[in-house]
Amino acid sequence: MNRLFKQALITIFFIGQLVLVWALNRSPVLTSSLGQDEALERYGFSLRDVAREAGLVFHHESPCELDKRLDHILPIIASMGASVSAVDFDRDGWIDLYVVNSREGSKNALFRNLGNGRFEEVADKLGVADLNQRGTGVCQGAIWGDIDGDGYEDLFVYKWGKPELFRNNKGKSFTRLTDTAGLPEWVNANAAVWLDFDRDGHLDLFLAGYWADDVNLWNLATTRMMPTSFEYAKNGGNKYLLRNRGDGTFEDVSKAMGVQSTRWALAAAAADLCGTGYPDIVIANDYGVPEFWHNQRGKRFEEIGHKTGIGIKPKSGMNVTMGDISNSGRLSLYITNISEPGNLVQGNFLFVPQKHEPGTPPRYYDLGPTLKVHLGGWSWGAQFGDLNNDGYQDLYLTNGYISAGKDSYWYDYGLIAGGNTEIIKDALTWPAMKGRSLSGYQRKCLWLNRTGEFIDIAMSVGVTDVYDGRAVVLADLFNRGVLDVIVANQNGPLLLYKNTVSPGRNWVQFDLQARGGNTSAIGALVRCFWRMDGADRLQEQVQVVTGGNGYASQNMRRLHFGLGYNASIEKVVIQWPSGQTQTVLAPKVDTLHRIEESAR
Repeated sequence: MNRLFKQALITIFFIGQLVLVWALNRSPVLTSSLGQDEALERYGFSLRDVAREAGLVFHHESPCELDKRLDHILPIIASMGASVSAVDFDRDGWIDLYVVNSREGSKNALFRNLGNGRFEEVADKLGVADLNQRGTGVCQGAIWGDIDGDGYEDLFVYKWGKPELFRNNKGKSFTRLTDTAGLPEWVNANAAVWLDFDRDGHLDLFLAGYWADDVNLWNLATTRMMPTSFEYAKNGGNKYLLRNRGDGTFEDVSKAMGVQSTRWALAAAAADLCGTGYPDIVIANDYGVPEFWHNQRGKRFEEIGHKTGIGIKPKSGMNVTMGDISNSGRLSLYITNISEPGNLVQGNFLFVPQKHEPGTPPRYYDLGPTLKVHLGGWSWGAQFGDLNNDGYQDLYLTNGYISAGKDSYWYDYGLIAGGNTEIIKDALTWPAMKGRSLSGYQRKCLWLNRTGEFIDIAMSVGVTDVYDGRAVVLADLFNRGVLDVIVANQNGPLLLYKNTVSPGRNWVQFDLQARGGNTSAIGALVRCFWRMDGADRLQEQVQVVTGGNGYASQNMRRLHFGLGYNASIEKVVIQWPSGQTQTVLAPKVDTLHRIEESAR
């Protein structure tokens, strides 16, 4: 069989599959849900979107002025950028929200939590709004962390373009540090995380590129800038490990530390996953395999994804988040991909680690299909959190790619998916979108964790939107001891699903402050040991203070543990980023505990 004939068969197969997807996308969208009382009785919580009444009025916009040679596939190119991060930037005890925009000339928003159920937009007034100026690129996400040890969270905004860094002036204003901080001049980044990789007490920065660094999407040198493969592409952006010198500047140590990759990164997360006391880095890559960068005690990083089991199957990674799904004291990894019946059913990864000796990398097994959390549509951001305070972490996922014509579907992926490298990597060979949808109007997923068994109850508890979701954040916005859900949508509104939980379920929260420069305590691991409802079995759940996780998102810095009914906490063990371990005995339930790292 000659090559051309084989290529024709592949193309026909893909088109046939995509026609089936087109038919499936014509089915009506379900929007029914249980009443609040019934949802509370059956599942222990319910959600209601209160964004507008809370003053969170924001509508994301995509880039629209890219190189004219990309106009035919502009919805695909400009399909990223909706981001949200949670932070108490003014340290008044109420969680605020920062949301980025992505259209040239548009403005980002910083919503200050007024503590009365309402938010006030203050980004313009404080100097962190106007970051999409022409010639500087457009925003893709933001993360917060205290880089100078003054106790206030500073702001880093990553872009397709010039990254931006701002020092927080005690919640009253922000000072731009971009031009003096030693940041790369131009990175087409879609992910960044704070971490103290060498445990020197200063927050370092990991920044991951998507498009190659030399690609200017507004003025292309060549249209041959697309991925070289749908499975093994390595012509994406560089990865940067920037060491905080402690004086407001950063040093690029990527090469010296062995962090070199040009896969197409869409998300990253950092935590001590090997038990060495040093944070490792996990990357979700589009068009390829996930990566696991093992931190060798601050001296060097080694990519061992193939050894751990997460870097074996190439898919379309878009999200990395971590959760202790079975109260085992070990963090599982959830990496989202594409699942489109009749087209591309990759399935999302739920990598669960085997028990392993401290100091050695874990071996992961994908239990996504077994636990039925693998099919989530065109999946983007996802987060673990105990939404009904029953003592087990649930999983919220948002999805949807391009919602355009409801009765028209772009089924032309087959024309390029079966092509060779020369076809795939040239944007001019990609078929035009022509106003059609691609995996649009999708129903979201909210998997309730019933002691290790997950069931999707999204619509039943009030999640009925079908926007093109991107970033998800969980945060206790109203200081009630429950997790609310905030979702940023591509070319759509910001949503705030306010959570109502059945009364009587216990909870506990921890707001940590580390010694030294990393007062944010980013990287701290907290293990909570408790009993619920008179049970003999001692529960153990571990959580980590993250410097950015999920897709283009960052949860609130304080950690929230649901405890179930009649709970009593035996102890809480904190592994601080410095390596020190601290134990708190019998902390009170239904309380936010502010804990400072003890002196050595």
